[in-house]
Amino acid sequence: MDFELPAEDDPRRIAVRTWLQENPSPSGRQLAEAGYVVPHWVAPWGLEADPIHQLIIDDELKRARVSRPMNPIGIGWAGPTIVHAGTPEQKERYLFPLLAGEEMWCQLFSEPGAGSDLANLGTRAIRDGDEYIVNGSKIWTSLAQWSKFGILIARTNPDAAKHKGVSYFICPMDTPGIEIRPIIEMTGGHTFNEVFFTDVRIPAENLVGQENEGWTLAKVTLGNERVSLSGGGALWGNGPSAVDLINLVRQQGGVSDPTLRQKVAKLHIEAEILRLIRLRTVTAAIKGRPPGPEASVRKALSDEHGQNIMGLAKELSGAGGMLADHGPLGAPADMWHHGFLFAPALTVGGGTSEVQRNIIGERVLDLPHDIDVEAGKSWAEARRG
Repeated sequence: MDFELPAEDDPRRIAVRTWLQENPSPSGRQLAEAGYVVPHWVAPWGLEADPIHQLIIDDELKRARVSRPMNPIGIGWAGPTIVHAGTPEQKERYLFPLLAGEEMWCQLFSEPGAGSDLANLGTRAIRDGDEYIVNGSKIWTSLAQWSKFGILIARTNPDAAKHKGVSYFICPMDTPGIEIRPIIEMTGGHTFNEVFFTDVRIPAENLVGQENEGWTLAKVTLGNERVSLSGGGALWGNGPSAVDLINLVRQQGGVSDPTLRQKVAKLHIEAEILRLIRLRTVTAAIKGRPPGPEASVRKALSDEHGQNIMGLAKELSGAGGMLADHGPLGAPADMWHHGFLFAPALTVGGGTSEVQRNIIGERVLDLPHDIDVEAGKSWAEARRG
C-alpha cells in the first residue's frame, strides 16, 4: 500500500471540500448523513471508503477544523455490533442518532467478579413475556452518567456452557431499577461508574442477535473496542498525541539533553508504527473482516505509548511538573497534567496489557496457553471465548 496521501487535486479531496463549502459548520447529523463520521461503513451510514479515501476525509475535515461527534462507545463499539447483527428496526432506530452524537452510549460488560474473565459474569436476564428482567451489577462503566443507552451482556441460561448462555441487549439507561454510582478517579474527575440493576425490565425487542448467543457479539464489540481505544490521542484516542508533544519540542528549538532527545525520537517511532498498524485495522474493517489480533497488538502498544507521552511531558516540565498548573516546555497544563494522572488506567481498561499479550502469543505466535491454575484455562481464552 502507498501510505502517501493523494495530491491536492484528487477528485475525492475536491468532493469533500465542495461539501464543506456547502456546509461550512456541519452538525453531527449532517456529518453522519454524508457518511463522514464512519466513512468505511457500508451505506447508508458510510461510504464504503477504502483506507486512502478514509484518510483523505480525515485530512480534509482536520484542515477545515471540523470535528466529528463525540460518542466513543456508541460509534466505536455499539454501532459496529448493531450493523453486524441488529435487526432492520434496530439499525433504523439507533444508528444515525448514535453517529450524530445525539444519543450517548456506554458499555455494560465488566463486573466486580468478571473483569479479565468476562464470560464469568453473574448479571441475570430472565425472560418474562415480551420483556427480560435484569438483576446484577456492572463496574468501570465509562460515561454511564451521560448515556441514553448501554450495550449490556447478561446470562440468560445459567445451565448452558459458559459462553453459550449469554445474551446481548440494548439497555435504555433511564429504565426504572437502574442505579448509577460514580467512581472518583485520582484526577478528581468522574469517568467511570458502578451500575446496579434491580428488577430492570428490558423489552425483548432490544435483544441483539439470538438469545444465548451473545458471547459471539461481545467478541465483535471487544475487537472494535481495541481499535477504538487505539486512536490518535494518547488517552484512548482523546487528548494530546505524540505529534502535539513533539511539535512543542520543535517550537522550542529542540532539547539539548541527550536522554530526553532519545525519548522524543522513541515517541516519534512509536507513533509512526501505530499509524501504520491502524491502516491495517482500517483495511480489515472495509473488507468486512472483524478486527484480528492486530487490534490487540495496536492496543497493547498504544496504551504504553500513551503513558510514555504523558511521562515525557512531565519530564519536559522540569521541577514545575510537580504542579498541576505547569505544562511541558512552558505550555499550558490543560490536558497534560490530567493525562499524566489518567495514564495508568490505559493499560487496564478495555482488556489489560497482560490479556492482550496472551491473545497475541496464542493467536499470532501459536504459543501454548498461559494457564490460570485456579480456573484451569488461560486469561485470554476466558476473555475471548
